[in-house]
This record gives sequence, C-alpha cells and structure tokens, in this order.
Amino acid sequence: MKILILFFYFVSSMCIAANGEKVLRIYHDADYSNLSESAQAIRMGFLTALDAVDYQIQGYRIELFEKDHRGNSNRSLLHFKQFLKDKQALLMLGGVHSPPYIKFRDFINQNEVLLLVPWAAGGPITRYPSEQNWVFRLSVDDTKAGKVLINYAKDNNCTAPHLLLEDTAWGRSNYDTLLEEFKRRKPNNALPVSWFNWSTKENEARIIIRNIIESDPQCVIFVGNAIEGGEFVKAMASIDKALRLPIVSHWGITAGSFFDIAGELLASDVSLAVLQSCFSFENKPLTTYAKQVFNRASALFPKAFAQDGYVKATPGFAHGYDLGKLLIAAAKQVTLTDSMADNRKQLKRAFESLDIPVQGLVKSYRQPFTRWSEQNDSAHEALTENDLCMGQYQSDGSIKLLLSDLELH
Repeated sequence: MKILILFFYFVSSMCIAANGEKVLRIYHDADYSNLSESAQAIRMGFLTALDAVDYQIQGYRIELFEKDHRGNSNRSLLHFKQFLKDKQALLMLGGVHSPPYIKFRDFINQNEVLLLVPWAAGGPITRYPSEQNWVFRLSVDDTKAGKVLINYAKDNNCTAPHLLLEDTAWGRSNYDTLLEEFKRRKPNNALPVSWFNWSTKENEARIIIRNIIESDPQCVIFVGNAIEGGEFVKAMASIDKALRLPIVSHWGITAGSFFDIAGELLASDVSLAVLQSCFSFENKPLTTYAKQVFNRASALFPKAFAQDGYVKATPGFAHGYDLGKLLIAAAKQVTLTDSMADNRKQLKRAFESLDIPVQGLVKSYRQPFTRWSEQNDSAHEALTENDLCMGQYQSDGSIKLLLSDLELH
C-alpha cells in the first residue's frame, strides 16, 4: 500500500496540482544511467527521511523529480535551468559527479539555486567566494579526503605512493590536496601522478599500471569512479603477484558496478582499501536508531533496498537520509510561502543557523553549517575529517569499516 502511495505522490504531480494541493518540488540531479546504484541510494535515503513526516512540510506536499544527467555536465546545467523555470521548485539534490557543480558553480550561486550535495566530493563545490554561497554538502570533502588517504597509506607502510587520478576537475582538485598533504610530511620528495580518462579499458589500464610499477612506488592512491576502478583492479591482478601494489582508493568506486567488475579479485589478488564516511550498516551491532532507519527503508523499498542482503552505495543512502533530516529541521525554523525564491532564501539562512541537534546516521549534527567566509571556507561542510574512515569490501560486495579507524573516532 505504501508503495502505491509513493507512486501517487512522486509521479502524479499533474493530479496533485489539479486537486489544488500545495506542492514543493525537489529536483534530483544525478547519474541514473551509468551510476544508478548511487543515484538510487541517495533517492531512497532522502525519501526515507521524508517518510517520517509523511512527505509534508507545513502543509506542502513534497515531490522528488529524478533528473538523469548521465554524467554529462551540460545536461546537469539544463536541469538547473528547468528548475529555475518551475514555480514550485524548492531545491536541488545533487549526485555523484563533481564536474557539473564545479564547472557551473557561478551559475548555481548567481541564480540562487539551493543545492544540497550528498556525494560529489570536489573541494571547490562549496567554496564559492561569497556569503551568497548556495551550496551545502554532507559528504566527503576532497580538501579533507587527501589527508585521510595519505595518512592511511603512511600507517600501512606506504610512504612513497603513486597517484592514479582521473583527468577531470574532480581529479585535479584531489591532486592539489593530496600533494599539499604529502609535502607537509616530505617537502623535498616528488609525488608522481598518472592521469586517465573516463571509459579507460583494461588494455590501456594495464599499460598505465605497468608504467606505475616501473617507477617503484609502495602503493597506488586511486581517484576515479566505479567503471574505471574495476578496469584498474583487473589490470593490477594481471601483473605478477610479486609486483602487485596495494590500492588506497577514494570512494568514487563505490558509486556504481565496481564490485560486479572486480569483486572476485579483491579476496586474494588485489589489496584495496576505500574511503568512506564513518557509517556502515555492515558494522554490527547497529544502534537502535540505525535499525529503525533500516527497517523503515526496507518497508518503503522492499525490492530495491538491501536486495542482495546489503545496502549498495551505503554512503549515498546515509548522506541522503541525513540531508533529509537536516531539511526537515531547517524548515521548522522558517515560515514557507508560495514564493519559492523567498523560501530558498529562508532555508539558506536556516541551514546556516540550525540551533537544534539533528540525529542522523553518520552522526548527531549540531550546527552543521554556518555562514561562509574566506576565513571559514568549510562553513558549508557538514562532515569533518573525523567523520571519514577507510573500509574494505566483503565477499558479498558490502563494505565494512576498518575497526582501527572506528576506534580513532
């Protein structure tokens, strides 16, 4: 019955409008084509949070529109333009890819589009140099991720890493932060890097991996997405076992079909650790709160949530859920009107001044955002370095956080 209700709420918008019900629309700009696991995880997490308030805020019915940009920045921009023409559109919910939000950051902020980011990690996304900064993130922030990746490598006897980065704005922003962190420890040492493009196939990946090995590093720090990550793991597994290098990966690989491509190689052929935020349904025992969220999501999405016994792209679900909870809390501090431009301004101010604790999956949030300034350039980041952990894939494709990291937090 609940699935039918959801279908009515989120598909039959014309009927809702005809019945005179007040509506708030949320556009979900994400890659539903190539990285559908992450897009669906974000969607399910966000809707699970809203289910607790019956998809209503101050008498307004909430609709979520799935907008598939297919990994194309220009399609993402089109969605923002469609959003601005929609008189019932309240905010945008982002997806995995950083390049659209970096490339069109000026457009987003100058047009006062309220954007909540539950995944894309590129450092510049939330750092528009003005108080009129309309982007809020609850996710990994690359300006902090670099330190976690470098520290993990060092703690696991890799003081001479080789960077393997995708040649995009996201990859380049990671290069800057990784290099800065590495130079802090070894100012006179070089940090070699190899670049790759989207859609790199196994043969090309093998050539790149062999060239990396010839430079004699102790590990590889990888920044890329699921498809390319799978090809590089296969390439590493094809190398003589004595020459293989451990991989320390950014979390981009967890957004799609990485485990389907390379999962069988992780048990014995290739050592890989992956960055995560510090929550996983796989780390038992779950808190009572996490169990309640899991059960609610299972009831809402019986065929899609944990369909293989675990939650795919868990950070997407957790971050989408926590952003939904923060939205509900922020809305309690404003009085909504029929002017969406005014509502966005009110919510922006409310996000920057949340004065009540909000329980989420990753943590309990206490004033997660503040007003942005050059002196406080992480003001629109809900997570800190202490909220980031490393994890490892399990035999079923789930990711379990490493206990040593949990003990630190």
